[in-house]
Amino acid sequence: MHRVAISGTGLFTPDEVITNAELVASYNTFAEKQNATNAAAIAAGEADAMPMSNEEFIVKASGIERRFVMDKKGVLDPEVMRPILRERSDDELSIMAEIAVAAANDALDRAGLAAADIDAVICAASNHERAYPAIAIEVQQALGINGFAFDMNVACSSATFGIQAAADMIRSGSARAILMVNPEITSGHHEWRDRDCHFIFGDVCTAVVLQRADEVTSENAWEIVSTRCITEFSNNIRNNNGFLRRTREGHMADRRDMQFMQEGRKVFKQVVPMVTELMLTHLSDEGIAPDDLDRLWLHQANKSMNDLIGQKVLGREPSREEQPNVLQDFANTSSAGSIIAFHKHSEDLEKGSLGVICSFGAGYSAGSVIVRRLA
Repeated sequence: MHRVAISGTGLFTPDEVITNAELVASYNTFAEKQNATNAAAIAAGEADAMPMSNEEFIVKASGIERRFVMDKKGVLDPEVMRPILRERSDDELSIMAEIAVAAANDALDRAGLAAADIDAVICAASNHERAYPAIAIEVQQALGINGFAFDMNVACSSATFGIQAAADMIRSGSARAILMVNPEITSGHHEWRDRDCHFIFGDVCTAVVLQRADEVTSENAWEIVSTRCITEFSNNIRNNNGFLRRTREGHMADRRDMQFMQEGRKVFKQVVPMVTELMLTHLSDEGIAPDDLDRLWLHQANKSMNDLIGQKVLGREPSREEQPNVLQDFANTSSAGSIIAFHKHSEDLEKGSLGVICSFGAGYSAGSVIVRRLA
């Protein structure tokens, strides 16, 4: 069995940013118009008025201050409130593959590898723009990589599950180096017209290069000590859109359940203990005490949730250095969140430092990756 290391990570961010102030102004304009249209029904008690949003509510509820998006104009237009992305021909590089290639090139440069050194590509993301051909195969072709490629989806845990899949293949000898990409255009599946969640998501793409540890030349390489994944079925985070939609009566309309939905309070209460137990059990089985950890790179969904998980795992309140957040600048980027945190906050640690990359989300799903700095 071969030892495995993360030898490079990459990050793509769109050019456009939406602040909380801009988002609130757009949403409130939409809500006011809807309330005016439905004024009679609201007065008669036959309909509920749409609540207003504000910046203080968003920051308190999530810790988010801004987010990157692929299209700002469409999202902020009260008559549209969704990204407007140009349709591409089948002969053009798809938008998911395009941002994946950008992040991949960054990761390859940091790993000191070329496309010819990669044996496989995994595209692990929450929402794929088509069923087939696989986005991963398109990325493979665009980069000129031989070997094989496939897509996978475990919602917000896609990256950690992808790391485990790649690590297992490298350990067994079926591949020497694997590229995993996480193109997350979350703005496309998000419901920007719902006050309780209109602020949650942002768009980015991350990439991770994994390879045999004995072949690493990177100056920021992390050995994968151990991986662990867990799933438990729940309807509390759900999106009912899919290819069978058009086969069902009444499903052609723009229904609310065809976008992101969640029961936030239930998710908080159920996911925190699930993730805490996963991480503590994983560490214990590897003979690692929480005090031995130098850093936690957690899924970036909600600051309060992360703070509580960090506190329960470490047995005390973690410092900003021990548990860095990127949520305020990126919002929830689904599977990419923990990788962004790792990408931006790993180079300052010394050789031998220990940390955990952990993600959690719909499914429920959670993944824990214990890493130790090699160089």
